[in-house]
Amino acid sequence: MRKALVCGAGGFIGSHLVKRLKSEGFWVRGVDLKSPEFAETQADDFVILDLRDPQVCQNVVDRHFEEVYQFAADMGGAGYVFVGDNDADIIHNSALINLNMLKTCQKKKVRRIFYSSSACVYPEYNQKDPDNPKTGEDSVYPAQPDSYYGWEKLFSEHLYLAFQRNYGLEVRIARYHNIFGPEGAWNDGREKAPAAICRKVAGVIDGGEIEIWGDGKQTRSFLYIDECLEGSLRLMRSNWTGPVNIGSDEMVSINQLVDMINGIAGKKLAIRHVNGPLGVRGRNSDNNLIYEKLGWKPTQPLIAGLRKTYTWIQEQVIKAAAKMTSAGGR
Repeated sequence: MRKALVCGAGGFIGSHLVKRLKSEGFWVRGVDLKSPEFAETQADDFVILDLRDPQVCQNVVDRHFEEVYQFAADMGGAGYVFVGDNDADIIHNSALINLNMLKTCQKKKVRRIFYSSSACVYPEYNQKDPDNPKTGEDSVYPAQPDSYYGWEKLFSEHLYLAFQRNYGLEVRIARYHNIFGPEGAWNDGREKAPAAICRKVAGVIDGGEIEIWGDGKQTRSFLYIDECLEGSLRLMRSNWTGPVNIGSDEMVSINQLVDMINGIAGKKLAIRHVNGPLGVRGRNSDNNLIYEKLGWKPTQPLIAGLRKTYTWIQEQVIKAAAKMTSAGGR
């Protein structure tokens, strides 16, 4: 039986990847600081351990794994990454995990490891025009990410490439663009725009109002989790290292995103624009390279993934409200 190790298996993308690998017949070990929050893990072996400890990494890689996936990181949405209060933790924690895992995999003769980088590596100066952002893979230099999260991701890309060059470890690097879907953060301060807006819309009655950071004209693209996994596995099992964008090229403004979610909910809610952390002015996935190298690119319309995500988050909002009501009645 093929074996896979998923680091960060308690998180959003990692927990979904475990399910996908199990459906393909893998024996899967998951490792994280916490278990998945919204569903039982499907990993054959799930261990709660801290990969910032090098000895833990050595204990986790205790057998031959055909595939190792490294998703573990200190991360979150704009409310976590761009406020400035978490920069030291983001760099320190994520860099330690990558340093430890790479050295362990090199010593244990792991053949191939996947690293989840981010579109946050792209320079801020190429993403000031919300209608024409530039995110081709070769546009990353001269480097000027807009966050310390982006700087750490860019450093770690080079770390992985150095281990490939010096030790023969086969690495695969994906730059993710705003992955979303059910069973992800939605109310803990680390959620991203689709989840945050779904939560706000679900919690307000028709005709009400929700707050949106900035003027809402900033643009992004959002990729549904199933397509993220498909692209990641195709890259992992290819003969190409990357780095490569894995994201949708369907760009929308945040105001347009609100309109789409309002439509799904069947509501007409007003928007009140307020100050808040924003990140770059515009970002979209350039999918030319992934199509050239892998003959594949995401095709699912944004609205399809939003429908599934809104339904799930609406259920969480209802459950949370019922729990508060029950607690207040005691």
